[in-house]
Amino acid sequence: MLRSKALMIFAILCGIIMQNNYLKWCADKNKGIKLVSPSVNLVRAYLEKSRTAIKSMELNANAGITEWAVSASYYARYFVVYALMAKIGVKCEIHDCTIALFAYLFKNSVPRNFIKEFKQSKDDRVDMQYYPKEIKINTERLTCQTKSFVLEIEEMIDGLNTEKIAALQNRVRGAIF
Repeated sequence: MLRSKALMIFAILCGIIMQNNYLKWCADKNKGIKLVSPSVNLVRAYLEKSRTAIKSMELNANAGITEWAVSASYYARYFVVYALMAKIGVKCEIHDCTIALFAYLFKNSVPRNFIKEFKQSKDDRVDMQYYPKEIKINTERLTCQTKSFVLEIEEMIDGLNTEKIAALQNRVRGAIF
């Protein structure tokens, strides 16, 4: 019992160290994680992009064009997370790094399944667009989950005040420096 508990703690610590190393790697990349001034204009622009992606997802799902519904679902999520990052004052053009930073900052603030679904939506988009294999996607469920994700993140954006933004920026600094 004690040994299994020790192994679990070790695994958790290794995961944290690996995540922090990855975030530092992301910060070292040219288009990776950078702290910038928060931008209300970028927040607005990316929220609009997210809403447009939701419309595209719904149109494609209703037309039976699953490949593009899946792609639009991912981008609806990505754009709303990018809006969240813009509100905090983070710029990152590497999708996997944005996802990793989102997971690092918000793993205790969002429903547990959101991070997993966000990562999976990227994997599904890549698989659907670049590999000729069949993936079974329930587009009704996809649409519902995507809208739920976007709504939750929009509410988080609305709830961010100066204190919360400063605390999140400090967490980013701690992870990348």
